[in-house]
Parts: sequence; structure tokens; C-alpha cells
Amino acid sequence: MSEWTTTRANPLVDPALHVWGWEIPVYLFLGGLVAGMMAISGWFLFADRHRRTDSVAHLLPGLGLALLSLGMLALFLDLEHRACAWRLYTTFQPASPMSWGAWILLLVYPALAAAALLGLTPALRRRLPALAGLADRLRADARRVRAVAAANLALGGLLGIYTGVLLSTLAARPLWNSALLGPLFLVSGLSSAAALVHLVARDRAESELLARADNRFLLVELAILALYLAGLVTSTRVHAEAAALLLGGPWTAVFWTGVVGLGIVLPLAVQTLAVAHRIRHTAVAPLLVLGGGVLLRIVFVYAGQASRWPPA
Repeated sequence: MSEWTTTRANPLVDPALHVWGWEIPVYLFLGGLVAGMMAISGWFLFADRHRRTDSVAHLLPGLGLALLSLGMLALFLDLEHRACAWRLYTTFQPASPMSWGAWILLLVYPALAAAALLGLTPALRRRLPALAGLADRLRADARRVRAVAAANLALGGLLGIYTGVLLSTLAARPLWNSALLGPLFLVSGLSSAAALVHLVARDRAESELLARADNRFLLVELAILALYLAGLVTSTRVHAEAAALLLGGPWTAVFWTGVVGLGIVLPLAVQTLAVAHRIRHTAVAPLLVLGGGVLLRIVFVYAGQASRWPPA
């Protein structure tokens, strides 16, 4: 099927192709961030950190529910036929990434809610005694706690990978046509979540623990980006032309300066010095990581739409 393009932009005369706007990068970033938060929350539950009143484990599930709802709102705003969105839940299509995503997102909410119950704060326990009783019954059974932890780890991994798979299955856009996009977005989400925990954790040991973890995630992210670009430039001419959008094309400066330089390399250097106790921990590195995570999605969504196969 040939793709029609035009240099004119009169919506009353010329046909127009619908393109993804700001809503999709926002949804992909928030989805990846929540996926990373779920993985960290599951890890903390296995370590029984939810029993400590000063642990960030009390904050993550509730914050994850709020951020995921904002991401879902952005996705809803992008839909053309919003009144038909409920139809996604009347069937399951194994070959459809959209179907997988809809059901994964549906399962994420109860997993986050169960984790929030386990970390119910004393203030909420006083105000909501019914929830406090339910939380006590859940916390009293170690098997249930492990089940909630495992559900958050598993669904966090699926959600994080899905945000990349959603793009990689759209083969009509060569820049997206890579199996590494799923792992890249998963690791980026883990890195963003670790940066957020590093930023908001009250316990210094937890903050430093996540700073060390974030350094590892950033290194893995750099490696995947290198493999991703190498895969494109050594593939077909069309894929090499798509890679050129990031290697000398219009998105080069934003990608290499914003995503790689300021979003990965600089915070990695700062956090490496911080965890070695050569400089103080500050909010600079985590904020740069979060900004780099947003820019990564913006670059891939917009540059990906600019990449195309030549007309048949």
C-alpha cells in the first residue's frame, strides 16, 4: 500500500494522515516509569521493606497508580473513536500488540493496588479502618505478600517491554523496526524509576541503593542503544537511511545532546562520583535521567514517523 504525502496543508482540501502527537510520548514515558516503579516495588516487597515506616515502598504503588492514570488519559486523548475504547476488553487477540497492552494495563491496576495496601501508611490506616483490616490480613500471610511482589515484578516487566514492542511491530516505520526497542524501553523505564526513587527516598541507604542500580541501568541502556544503531546501519538501505535521522539528520542534536549526553552520560558520571562519596548526592542527576527518558520517547516517536519505505 503506497503512502500519500503532500506539501500543502489545507485540511479542507487536502487529505491528511493522522500522526501521533505529544500524547504518545507522554504515555510511553509514564508507562515505562510505572513499569520500573512496579519492578522496584516488587523487589522491595520481597526484601520486606514495606514493614519499615520510612521506606519509599509505601509511596511507590500509590504514585504509580496516579502516574499510570495520567498516562492512560494521554492515550485516551489520542484515540480517534474514544467511545469505542471499551471494545478492546471484549476480546483478546494474541497477534495484536494493542490487545496485549490493553489487558496488561488492566491487570496492572489491581497489582499496584495490592502493593499499596501492603504499604498503607499509619495516617491512612486511621482514616480508612476497613482498608487497614484488609491490609493486615494481606500482610499476615507471607505467601500473599510474595504473590503481590511477584505480580508487580512480572507485570512491570511486561508493561515496560510492551511500550517498546508497541512501536517495533509497526514495520512500516524502519526506525522502529527492531527487536531491541522493547528491551531499550524497559531498561529506560527502570532507569527513570530508579532515578525517581533516588530523588524522593527519605532513607539514605535506599536512595544510594537505587543510585547504584541506576548506574547499571544507564550502562545497559547505552549498550542497547549502540547495538540498536549498529543493527540499523548494517541492515537494508532503508534502515540505514532511518538511522541517518539520528546520525547526521534532523534529530541528531536532540538525540546525542539531550538523550545520550545529558540524559545518560552526564548523570552516569555524576552518580558514579556520588556513590563513591567523592561528591554529594543532589537532585541534578536524577532529574537529568528523567528528562532523558522523556526525550528518548519524543525522539523515537517523531523521528520514527519521519522514517519510511520508498513508494512501490
